Amino acid sequence: MPDSFEDHCWKDVVSPEILEIYQEYRRETYIGRNPALLAIDLYNLVFEGGARPVPEVVKEFPSSCGIHAWNAIKPNQELFALARAKKFPVIYTTTETRKEAKPATVHATNRRIRELKKDAYEIHEAFKPEPGDLIIYKERASGFFGTPLVVHLTRMGIDSLIVCGESTSGCVRASVVDAYSYGFHAVVVEECCFDRSILSHKVCLFDLHHKYADVMHLDEVKKHLSLEPVRQAV
Repeated sequence: MPDSFEDHCWKDVVSPEILEIYQEYRRETYIGRNPALLAIDLYNLVFEGGARPVPEVVKEFPSSCGIHAWNAIKPNQELFALARAKKFPVIYTTTETRKEAKPATVHATNRRIRELKKDAYEIHEAFKPEPGDLIIYKERASGFFGTPLVVHLTRMGIDSLIVCGESTSGCVRASVVDAYSYGFHAVVVEECCFDRSILSHKVCLFDLHHKYADVMHLDEVKKHLSLEPVRQAV
C-alpha cells in the first residue's frame, strides 16, 4: 500500500535511510476549522521571460522562476477559486516598494540588487486581488516579520493557513516557519508552490512537512474542504 504521508515530490531525492530518521514526525494531516489562503509573492517579477527553462530565462531575467512559475498558474487559480467559493479570507504578500519605507536599504535575501520594472512587485494578473482581499507589504522573507499579519489573522479568528506561492526555499519557507512559531497550523499546497531550483523545492517541502506544516496535494486540499460547509460572511 502506498505511503500517503510520503507520497510527494521528494520521493526521488530523499533516501529510505532519511525517511527512517524522520519516522517520529509521521501523523495525520489536516486543515484547521477557520483557514485563510496565504499567497506568498505571486508577483510579476517571477513570471518574467515566460514559460522557459530556468537556466535559460535567468540569463535575461535573473529573478524569474521560468517554467516552474508558469506551471503553477493553473493549480493556483484552482486553489484561489476554491478559497473564494468557500469564502475564506485571501491574503497576499508582496515586497515593500514605497519610497518612504526606504526599500533600497532592506532586502528579503542577499540577491544582487538591480533596477526593476515599475510593476515588478504587483500581483500577477492571473491572481488579481479582489475587493476585500488583504495585501501585506514586507521587507524580509517572512510575511510575518515586521508586518501586521498576526493582528489581521487574530482579528479574523484564523487558526490555519493554506499556503501557496514562491519561492519554496525562501519566502514560503520563512513564512511557514513563522506561522508555526505563532501557533497557526500551515498547509502547504505542493503544486501551488514553486522555486527556481527543483532540488530546493523538493527538499524544503520535505523538511516543512515533517517539522512545521502539512504538505498536501491540491486534490487532498479539495477533498478536505469538500467536507466543510461554506463559511458565512461576518
